[in-house]
Amino acid sequence: MSTMSARERILGKLRAAAPAPTHDAAALQQSIDLHYADSALRAASPAQLADRLQSVMASVRTDVWRADAHSWPQLLAEKLAEAGVKRLLLDHGSSEGAMLAAALPDSVQARSFVQPIEQWKAELFNSVDAGFTVARSGIAATGTLIVVPDAGTPRTVSLVPPLHIALVYASTLYADMHAAARNEGWNKGMPTNLVMISGPSKTSDIQQTLAYGAHGPRALWLIIVDDVAEQGGAA
Repeated sequence: MSTMSARERILGKLRAAAPAPTHDAAALQQSIDLHYADSALRAASPAQLADRLQSVMASVRTDVWRADAHSWPQLLAEKLAEAGVKRLLLDHGSSEGAMLAAALPDSVQARSFVQPIEQWKAELFNSVDAGFTVARSGIAATGTLIVVPDAGTPRTVSLVPPLHIALVYASTLYADMHAAARNEGWNKGMPTNLVMISGPSKTSDIQQTLAYGAHGPRALWLIIVDDVAEQGGAA
């Protein structure tokens, strides 16, 4: 008679304790929806979601400013000049990139990511001060930006320069991750190229001493565009 090994006994106990699989996806989804429906943020207005996003991100060393759809380029241009930024990476092909480029003073040079990284790697890593991206949406509860890299703003733009500048519209904010996934239809095919940003890059050693910029930008700026009133209501 064979003797059951310790590994087999442990696996047997785990299998016996495992919950029975369910094939009722609709019931499971309803249960998840009900769980998140109790969140107080679900009843918040876009302006209130923007307030929460601003508060949470500011608490993790993010500089946050609010502006309307007309004034944000000039506001950001002034902040860049004050910070001594000389070279800014942005997408001239996007409406936001073009607006910002037009507002920049002569002291700030706008560069586009229009060539393979191998052709200008040294310049990119050594002389570009900041990168500008537009977030697709944001999550108020956790202070998270959802960024989708593309040809004009690849992941490098938000990863390599020491300063990352992001813009997000108040009308695109969600209360929580569940609301974002549901409203953006992630169940139809999980996006494979989403980048979620919750503050500047940071890490800690074994003594729990925080260090910023070890694996990405050491500083993050956020412009929240209060666009809902201009659209005549919440999105």
